[in-house]
Amino acid sequence: MAALTFGLAVLALYMTALFAIATARRNNGTADIGYGIAYIALVSAVAFASVDVAPISRVYLLMVVIWGLRLALRIAAKNHGKPEDFRYKAWRDAWGKGFFVRSFLQVYMLQGLVVFVVALPVTLSFAYPSFGESSIFLYLGVLVWTVGYLFEAVGDAQLDTFVKDSANKGKIMMSGLWKYTRHPNYFGESLMWWGLALASISTTQLWPIALLSPVLITYLLRFVSGVPLLEKRWEGNPEWEAYKGKTPAMLPSLWR
Repeated sequence: MAALTFGLAVLALYMTALFAIATARRNNGTADIGYGIAYIALVSAVAFASVDVAPISRVYLLMVVIWGLRLALRIAAKNHGKPEDFRYKAWRDAWGKGFFVRSFLQVYMLQGLVVFVVALPVTLSFAYPSFGESSIFLYLGVLVWTVGYLFEAVGDAQLDTFVKDSANKGKIMMSGLWKYTRHPNYFGESLMWWGLALASISTTQLWPIALLSPVLITYLLRFVSGVPLLEKRWEGNPEWEAYKGKTPAMLPSLWR
């Protein structure tokens, strides 16, 4: 319990610092850049405060670092020199005088809480390890995580290449992995946490609690902060509506 408490305290301090930076920059897109790093800060803190650690848990930490750094660097490069994301800009306009407080609570502290829950497969493996023999769940989980990571990384790379081509301005990405799902990056992120939750069956006594992680991130990406907010800007576009009608939101139709 002490390791998780320490990790939560470090995460709260990190999110507060991120809020301060975003306020100085007048750009809440800072939260997106800091999202992946938040996982690294939390998991590293829990690992530091844990006494008995299973060797595989260190591999989990490395997986989180690889994913978090790639995501942070990619978003930082994507947002460099651009104005605040339209979703945050809409909130800034709608919240008016209450923006400062609502931004701190609704963007940063709420995101910190999400990070804490989603990271449970890893943090519980540090704080409440199970030292039993490796099982099929461990290997299967790492395999699922790897597929998810590749889906997210390749999907992001394909989209970035598409957007950089001036000939595609105003067009919708519908090739590569985007032919099979409208959001291969979101599908990949969700799949990674399903993989870690599956692997945690072999590495923590509290693995049933760890299952909250993929359920939460999948729900948020599909129904709250991911797909709905991002797709709202394309509503009414004939090309988009045709693409939407034949391509699933997240779960790929690989037989297409």
